[in-house]
Amino acid sequence: MIRRAIYPGSFDPVTNGHLDLIERCARLFDEVIVAVLMNGSKHPFFTAEERVGLLREVVPVSNVQVESFDGLLVEYAKERGASVIIRGIRAIADYEYELQMALMNRRLNPGIETIFLLPAEPYSYLSSRLVKEVFSLGGSMAGLVHPLVEERMRAKVAVTPSPRSKQED
Repeated sequence: MIRRAIYPGSFDPVTNGHLDLIERCARLFDEVIVAVLMNGSKHPFFTAEERVGLLREVVPVSNVQVESFDGLLVEYAKERGASVIIRGIRAIADYEYELQMALMNRRLNPGIETIFLLPAEPYSYLSSRLVKEVFSLGGSMAGLVHPLVEERMRAKVAVTPSPRSKQED
């Protein structure tokens, strides 16, 4: 029997903390599906398609697949034949929220377990929200995200001057 896990999230953007958990999950399970949540109520930095593409480029692990999904996570997990949902937790606030979600998921589908993983120490404070905030204020992305992710973030906000803004000599 294949041990298949799902690691869901927005991954907007994918951080080094996410990558740490993905690599560790890949050692624990035969297959890992990184499931990018398509949430229409949020205003993401990257589109779901861009996030899936970025993850596929920066996750070089052969037993990891990257997909997008919407709807109930436990239904998606059941459709994909996964018996485990992986959630990363950094602090007590994460735990409280994730515990509620895990218990609801167990109520909806008792056959799917939720496993909480702690990030490696260098990433224990790191979140996509913080990365976006530091980036928007011009801070260094070194050690926070994969260099390709930083490159794509910079390209996304690059502003090309319009012909009218050029001063004539």
